[in-house]
Amino acid sequence: METTMQDEVLATVEASAPRRWIGVGMLTTVGVLVLYVALASPPAPGWQLFLIAVGGAAFWLAYRMWFATADRIELTQSEIRTGSGHKIADVQDIESVDRGVFAFKPSNGFLIRTKTSTGARWEPGLWWRLGHRVGVGGMTAAAETKFMSEVLSAILAEKE
Repeated sequence: METTMQDEVLATVEASAPRRWIGVGMLTTVGVLVLYVALASPPAPGWQLFLIAVGGAAFWLAYRMWFATADRIELTQSEIRTGSGHKIADVQDIESVDRGVFAFKPSNGFLIRTKTSTGARWEPGLWWRLGHRVGVGGMTAAAETKFMSEVLSAILAEKE
């Protein structure tokens, strides 16, 4: 299969194995501790239900994070996509890239503002989309996300 210039991967961002294990391990530990408190020394019934719900949510989040961070994000000339092929955003649809300290962005990441809204999606530890904003980062290395954001900024500047 021949790759065109539009399909060539310019930058990738992924979570390293130690980051994945630590992040999922911490969430699982929170789930175990909260469920232990709820069942070993039960508080009032309302609080016990609350603690069980929080413990279940921690396990659910750990599960989601494990599978989300198994994937990666790829930048090509035409789009930002996951390694599994899900399109995150078209480059032509991107208005700006924000790496600022005070930007509402993931840890070690950057924020993309798009012209069109394509619905909400959340892949914990890797990326999220809410309305016109896309956050890339989380359990990723700061150097990888910085490189991707700089390449993306250069592509956008070249198109203007």
